[in-house]
Amino acid sequence: MTAQRARARRYVAAVAVTAAATVATTLTGTAPAQAASADYSFNAAGASLTDVRRITRADVAAERGYTGKGIGIALIDTGVAPVEGLTSGNVSNGPDLSFESQVANLRWRDTYGHGTHMAGIIAGRDSARSGFKGMAPDAKLLSLKVGAATGAVDVTQVMAAVDWVVEHRNDDPRNPIRVLNLSYGTDGVTSWTKNPLSHAVQNAYRAGIAVVVSSGNTGGAITNPAFDPYVITVGATDMRGTTAYADDQVASFTSVGAAPRVPDLFTPGRSIVSLRVPGSMADAGYPSARVGDRYFVGSGTSQATAVATGAAAVLLQRYPWLTPDSLKCSLRESGPYVGGATSGGRMIDLDRATTKLPTLCRLVGPQSTGTGSIQEARGTSIVTLDGVPLVGERDIFGPLRSATWAGASTAQRAWQGGEWMGRPMTGTGWAGAQYGQANWAARSWSGKNWAGRSWSDIDWDGATWTSRGWSNTLVDGVPWSNRSWSGVSWQHGADGAWMK
Repeated sequence: MTAQRARARRYVAAVAVTAAATVATTLTGTAPAQAASADYSFNAAGASLTDVRRITRADVAAERGYTGKGIGIALIDTGVAPVEGLTSGNVSNGPDLSFESQVANLRWRDTYGHGTHMAGIIAGRDSARSGFKGMAPDAKLLSLKVGAATGAVDVTQVMAAVDWVVEHRNDDPRNPIRVLNLSYGTDGVTSWTKNPLSHAVQNAYRAGIAVVVSSGNTGGAITNPAFDPYVITVGATDMRGTTAYADDQVASFTSVGAAPRVPDLFTPGRSIVSLRVPGSMADAGYPSARVGDRYFVGSGTSQATAVATGAAAVLLQRYPWLTPDSLKCSLRESGPYVGGATSGGRMIDLDRATTKLPTLCRLVGPQSTGTGSIQEARGTSIVTLDGVPLVGERDIFGPLRSATWAGASTAQRAWQGGEWMGRPMTGTGWAGAQYGQANWAARSWSGKNWAGRSWSDIDWDGATWTSRGWSNTLVDGVPWSNRSWSGVSWQHGADGAWMK
């Protein structure tokens, strides 16, 4: 066994230990940059996806033939595991930009369990047996892995993933990428007009991709990039054990923000039953959240965002010419107001949305420059190796100027072959079937492979980046805790007004 493989084996073992050791603290600690799942505990009023489809009227839309067919969805998360419900041909792998791309048997794998839970809600479907279905079961889902089992992910990796989606959105002409699901957030408070992460998602918006983002789970202010006015920001509702709108309430953990930036939509996010990844960090840490052998319960604005993402794909199949702005307006004006929303939050009714004329609107006002500090975009979410933090205007490969990146990102030239801003990222995600998941566009990614380069070749500030793994120095020491995002004060700039 090579030294690199030995280090990888120690890393996987360490992940398992971490999963077991952090269970007691994840529900009370604060974790600023993470998947926006509040917890994985079961609620007696747990909601199956059948219930979620009923309350959002996705089941009625499906009876009319609107199931997301022909719509591509990019999921930037922790990867998607080839579990039943995600192997019938509508899920594929894009590049793995996570730190686990260094380890062959972890590449593309969802070692955390979060991305698979999202994928099931968005586009899961069974070829037989139970008839499990997500919101848009005929949409094409492309998984871009950025988060590892420990949750270690730097904001620059997310920026790179969004850039990749923008530049490759039309590679499959039968299923162009029209929606991007981003269940992440940081506590960086730089104004959205300068924030690099906001600039990345706005470039997707300008390319015609609707970016759907979790509002956060602190019950307070909305996080980055959800505070950007050009994205569709989603809060969670508690269905309270029924499939009727009347008793729904805003889930207590939902970050509701304050005017003018509040969630655009509210969708079910309390105790949602979706697909389980046996042996993943979440599965090991929360065995009580298992429902039989296949399913797992999760709560959070992550789950709500996945519901909204699937709904967006359904409506885009019905009205494929909708812009991201008009898609947002049409969805948020389709359903009734939700109880407990302080600023008139509304739910989704796909029955109404697919039968009435859509609402046309356009957001006017300033747009981002992306020239702000990368470090400030991170907030307090810092990845470290051997106690040395990744801070400043750089990524793991060296210096990275936000102004240089912003220009390349806007021009859709940040990716050149297999390199992002001159960094040799991974590029093996499209070369045929991977772990049972179908290939996205019957073509190979032609660039260099990040996994082919040892991190130990890269020295920075006296620390050696090795292939053994990373940790996340969060306030409570828990990476990607399954609880909530930390609070953030929204920096309001002149965001214009909705014009109908």
